[in-house]
Amino acid sequence: MLLRDVYPKALWDARRSLPGWTGAIAAVALMYAAFWPTVSSPEMAGALAAYPQDVLAAFNAEDLGTAQGYLGGTVYGLLVPLLVAVFMIAAGARGIAGDEEAGTLELVLAHPVSRRRLALQRLGAVLTEMAVVAVVLFTVMVATRAPFELDAVSVGGFLAINAQLALFGALFAALAFAVGAATGRRAAALGASAGAAVLAYLANSVFPQVAALEWTRSLSPFHWYLGGDPLTNGLQWPGTLALAGTTLVLAAAGTYLFARRDIAG
Repeated sequence: MLLRDVYPKALWDARRSLPGWTGAIAAVALMYAAFWPTVSSPEMAGALAAYPQDVLAAFNAEDLGTAQGYLGGTVYGLLVPLLVAVFMIAAGARGIAGDEEAGTLELVLAHPVSRRRLALQRLGAVLTEMAVVAVVLFTVMVATRAPFELDAVSVGGFLAINAQLALFGALFAALAFAVGAATGRRAAALGASAGAAVLAYLANSVFPQVAALEWTRSLSPFHWYLGGDPLTNGLQWPGTLALAGTTLVLAAAGTYLFARRDIAG
């Protein structure tokens, strides 16, 4: 495949990692969805009611008594977004900084491809990977509605939460891409993005337990993604626009900085 065909080449390079991550994320979602018939039993509901609300809130699991609350807490509130963030951060950091550290970026740029085109197509490939994960997860979860007694969650609810999840992952991919494109250092991209993801989770779930820090929730990508309960209420446009807008800003910043700095040789 020609080096100037940046987008398909990037997707080809992900031919092993993408199925692996997609399968792992879908498997985790399936595993927790399968427990819903047990969790919804009166005995289990009584046991869960005894848990302190502050502890449940820290894990985005305040309402485990409904199918929407259960999936929002166990699947979409913690493990799935965590895996998505890790996958997207790793993929975004690899986009520019990975090749630069490997010494192959100059070889790519020696072909008739501009820096802007290279950056945007590499990021576009990463975002395509995120879209694949979201589509597969949506399909899997819709298929579980009948066998796992999740009929209370509408197809529209699953569509909304997976669309929000795709934007959530895109934001962290763009952040890792931007740091890597600006610095040429994969470690810097991984460290900054992972730190931002942890801080975002704490700002949404832990810091608001202190009254003086409740305001931090509104700044968290986790809140933009989960706020307003998309599984129940559909797309929440303030969060959707915040995720999409931040992603665009990060992508533009990374592309701009990459186009104007020296490449490590």
